[in-house]
Amino acid sequence: MPAGYRRQLYRDDAVVLRVQKLGESDRIVTLLTRRHGRLRAVARGVRRTSSRFGARLEPFGHIDLQLAGSPEGVGSSLHSVSQVEAVSLFGKNFLTDYPRYTAASAICETAERLTPVEREPALRLFQLTLGAFKALAAGEHAGSLVLDAYLLRAMAFGGWAPAVDECAVCGTPGRHAAFAVPAGGAVCPDCRPPGAAHPSPATLGLMSALTSGDWAVADASETPVRRECSGLVAAHLQWHMERALRSLPLVDRRELNP
Repeated sequence: MPAGYRRQLYRDDAVVLRVQKLGESDRIVTLLTRRHGRLRAVARGVRRTSSRFGARLEPFGHIDLQLAGSPEGVGSSLHSVSQVEAVSLFGKNFLTDYPRYTAASAICETAERLTPVEREPALRLFQLTLGAFKALAAGEHAGSLVLDAYLLRAMAFGGWAPAVDECAVCGTPGRHAAFAVPAGGAVCPDCRPPGAAHPSPATLGLMSALTSGDWAVADASETPVRRECSGLVAAHLQWHMERALRSLPLVDRRELNP
């Protein structure tokens, strides 16, 4: 590999998805960047108390950074962080709020799973993830609602959003009474497979509101409706991912209690 590629510098802004310890004082940081998709970078010395930017490289933060490595993917896939500036460290607003913290953790894992190829641009997912962290930090909506809204829109990014306002099989418009995850969402009576769920109309209404960003409807939803919605969203997501999210069962939904 040409030596020049290793020291090539470029800038981007990113949200921090995950950090891992490396050696005694370093970290590997997983980032979802605005222009270069998901990538991993080594942040050297950030675990030392004297580090100038260790606190800026914590999960859920929005940062502007300079990286050493090839943005085109030439050479090592592991870049190096040379400069970091905080844009908004959202995590400090909810690190002691367990429901919002667990929701943010599930969002990070989802974003990482939906970007399996490093350095493949994913601007829409970056903006969606950044918006979810902003919403959790603001605390204007229940963390579980923010999470479910994120998951529904992230599934649209992945190309397999659940059908809600039409039949997933034949496309017949309308708010149908049955929901079948393997079929792709709501199904009409003619297409309903055996074992399909029958969620309440309010649950399908909540799913539609979360997808479209109708927070007036979402915030007014009742506890049983939110729980049923969360169950359908999680089942649909994990069916299409073909593997369970480790963080999803840990999401604390106590805020839903009356």
